[in-house]
Amino acid sequence: MKRFTDLIISVFGLVVISPVILPAIILVWMQDGNSPFYIAPRVGKGKKIFNMVKLSSRVVDADKSGVDSTGANDLRITPIGQIIRRYKLDEMVQLWNVMKGDMSLVGPRPNVQRETLLFTSVENNLLSIRPGITDFASIVFSDEGEILQDSVDPDLAYNQLIRPWKSRLGLIYIENKSLWLDFQLIFYTVISVFSRNIALNWVGNRLRKMKVDEKVLTASSRKSALQPFPPPGSNETAL
Repeated sequence: MKRFTDLIISVFGLVVISPVILPAIILVWMQDGNSPFYIAPRVGKGKKIFNMVKLSSRVVDADKSGVDSTGANDLRITPIGQIIRRYKLDEMVQLWNVMKGDMSLVGPRPNVQRETLLFTSVENNLLSIRPGITDFASIVFSDEGEILQDSVDPDLAYNQLIRPWKSRLGLIYIENKSLWLDFQLIFYTVISVFSRNIALNWVGNRLRKMKVDEKVLTASSRKSALQPFPPPGSNETAL
């Protein structure tokens, strides 16, 4: 049922967003004359590598810098790319991957292979289902660029501040996944573009009903600064 829903919504969604995406594609192409699409290898279900499509928001060959995480003030982001990222236009085209079956509408966000090699045995469970365009973490860390913007080492900051909670939220989704939860996550992902506070409040309420650990609730509320924490499954974890 989930795959059928993904297929129907992705085809319909590509048609609906075309009036917005097509002008964005033209603007990106006019900016540097290169392909407006960025093909990003990602790890999918069962550790299978697939090519995730994104609307290009960074300079050509930005991925060759060796840095995977991107801060809001990253010099690799183009002026048009700033707008594209602000309104998640770069991720909308991933409906193509959903239609193909590489991804789902809802599920843990796909990672680069270099990142998955750091996974604990517990985190490897994130690769048991198709990665998604959105999930709890996509709402909670929609400001990921701002979190990393002043970091000397964005990848290190990501692994210490974001990954521990992002992985836990992904695992919580897997444990509680349902079609109804998927519809709610899609709805509040759209809401978060206009009112992040409303979306965060919903995430908090939903997680509270699931009786998740208080540390996860605190981190997900985003009311205080994120602190370094071990990933789930680490021998050092305090959860």
